[in-house]
Amino acid sequence: MAKKTVKETIHAKGMDIAIYTEDFQNEFISLTDIARYKSDEPKDVIKNWMRSKDTIEFLGLWEQLHNEKFKGRIRLL
Repeated sequence: MAKKTVKETIHAKGMDIAIYTEDFQNEFISLTDIARYKSDEPKDVIKNWMRSKDTIEFLGLWEQLHNEKFKGRIRLL
């Protein structure tokens, strides 16, 4: 039986932000909803955020802490 995804909403600065969970322990927040606060084109906000050196370093650290199979090297183009 497939798990059912539950969607809840929080409100911040007049915006609705979706939160999704399947097991009520691991929740996922919609980055698209957060990016809409900055622009009507949230994909552009997310693309710029993903190119940031700080974001790449954060994701690498997160992987080291939470993914035992992570190789530890990220090559920047």
